[in-house]
Amino acid sequence: MSKATKTQVLSVASSNLAKPASGARAEKSAARRMAILEAALDEFSARGFAATRIDDVARRAGVAKGTIYLYFRDKDALFQDLVRTMLVPLVSALEAARPGDAPVRVLIESFVDLFVREVFGTKRRNVLRLVMTEGPRFPKLAEFYYREVVERATAAMRALIERALARGELEHEALLKFPQLVVAPGILAVIWSGLFDRFAPLDVAGLMRAQLDIIFGEETSA
Repeated sequence: MSKATKTQVLSVASSNLAKPASGARAEKSAARRMAILEAALDEFSARGFAATRIDDVARRAGVAKGTIYLYFRDKDALFQDLVRTMLVPLVSALEAARPGDAPVRVLIESFVDLFVREVFGTKRRNVLRLVMTEGPRFPKLAEFYYREVVERATAAMRALIERALARGELEHEALLKFPQLVVAPGILAVIWSGLFDRFAPLDVAGLMRAQLDIIFGEETSA
């Protein structure tokens, strides 16, 4: 495995998660918008989507209620922007992945590293948990998340799997039908962390790499 290739892929992917605005005024506006989104995530996580009020978000963000409406039309739009800001860049990084001469596993490992560090290791994992808990009661929000994150990520992962099969890096075609198997440990980790982490914390990176070993075969030190 080429560490240089993997580092380059991971660096490019990570840059998509935080692109700073240019200019002092733009930076201030971007910081205020992010503060509102982080406050919204905290409120949604604590109260649930239905019980959260714009007033609560404004109070937590330290802004006037009217300021929120300068950035977001309503609570639905606030949730949608939360997903776009915190998770869609990760999907875009996966869509932009190009194997080149590197093994497909290298690219998927870089995506796993990015997920563990930038999603599971931060408050972004609460967006996933929020969709799991609130999605059944708010189908429009679940559909939005599916279109913006799940559908796109599944298609991008399937494209990588097709490339791996064509190169002989994979032996079984079952992953073409069920590409969700690649990221299933990440979803399990989000659920586990909310229920059982205080009893038995998971090594999330190790869990996801074990799944890659099962899928691709264990790596050798050649």
